[in-house]
Amino acid sequence: MARFELKLPKMGESVAEATITSWLKEVGDTIEMDDSVVEIATDKVDSDVPCEVAGTLVEILFEKDEVVKVGETLAIIEVDGELEEVITPEQINVSEEISEAVHEVEKQIEKAVSVTKTAVVGIVSENRFYSPLVKNMASKEGVKQSELDAIPGTGLDGRVTKADMLLYLKKRVTKVVPDIANSSNSQAKPNVVPLTLNGEDELIELSRMGKMISDHMIHSVHKSAHVQSFIEVDVTNLVAWRTKAKDEFQKREGEKLTYTPVFMMAVAAAIKKYPLVNLSFDGDKKVVIRKNINLGMAAALGDGNLIVPVIHKADELNLVGMAKIVNDLAGRAKINKLKPDEIQGGTYTVTNVGGFGSLFGTPIINQPEAAILALGAIRKVPAVLETPDGDVIAIRQRMFLSHSYDHRVINGALGGLFIKFIKDYLEAWEVDAPY
Repeated sequence: MARFELKLPKMGESVAEATITSWLKEVGDTIEMDDSVVEIATDKVDSDVPCEVAGTLVEILFEKDEVVKVGETLAIIEVDGELEEVITPEQINVSEEISEAVHEVEKQIEKAVSVTKTAVVGIVSENRFYSPLVKNMASKEGVKQSELDAIPGTGLDGRVTKADMLLYLKKRVTKVVPDIANSSNSQAKPNVVPLTLNGEDELIELSRMGKMISDHMIHSVHKSAHVQSFIEVDVTNLVAWRTKAKDEFQKREGEKLTYTPVFMMAVAAAIKKYPLVNLSFDGDKKVVIRKNINLGMAAALGDGNLIVPVIHKADELNLVGMAKIVNDLAGRAKINKLKPDEIQGGTYTVTNVGGFGSLFGTPIINQPEAAILALGAIRKVPAVLETPDGDVIAIRQRMFLSHSYDHRVINGALGGLFIKFIKDYLEAWEVDAPY
């Protein structure tokens, strides 16, 4: 029998590690090729790791909530016969020798930790080991070392696990404020006002993604000077064009034709016209004008949270290409199948608040970008039209565009001209436009 090492794969240029969130298989389980074995989480996206071979899971090298670096072995799979087209017999032998050496080193480290009570790999206080994940949670929540040492641990040898931390933080009445008395540049933060619950209330824990979104939004509000511009757009011709084209488009291209590809093309064209909207801050004193137009497209996840996949070089796509990538990213976002690289590198974000019935909104800028556009709902309204015979009232299809931008670098004139360009682009759409 051969032994196959299931490693943490590379997940993008900026992703160096991931946290184990759940093992989908247990030691002794039979695994088929391409079966998902373990779920992982990075600071960008949650995903799972499939197995390249069929066999039996014989060893798990990392526990839930532990942090693993890219390239490290997660588990050992025992395979009947030889491993064809995966690794050579020479590599298998080397892997077995390395695995045995690693186990021996780990035993020595555990022995050293128990004898010397010093930190090895993680952090040890007195005779307790704390994983990087637990230590990071404690730091973010303002849990002092003495407080951390008092938390009962349910992990191996009494270690504090992520679950222990979450339970402890849930029971806290107020968040402990970090000691900043010695910092001359900091201002004291007040304690959180205690929350009173009654018997009918339900206390739930934010999901990992929910916490990330919360932190990201608060950071953006504090960092950027948000200001908004609004404009109403007559999309009567665009609606008529889609109604006429959608069936033939799906038959010919195998793709649904929504309004989103057209909106993305309009935004890309507006950025080419006004490139100063397409920038990011480098610290607080410099800005970077992005040459590529990479449009973020806010999409709903299956659990109700949002994620922002990125359409890279959106200005280079025609209608068919834009429709295909929009449908693909939105579809895979719903089933949590986006790759880390697909949600990185955005330079400007578009969100569709109209999908939930809203006429307009005031979206929060997706840092480190400088602006974001919200698309309102398309609805039929009575409108005044100018004709050669005078003004008339007619039923038109209209929508609002809401543009939030960082007033430190984008003034009201630029912010307004930008969405005026998009308005003109959409209103000029011809009912008989090719598709």
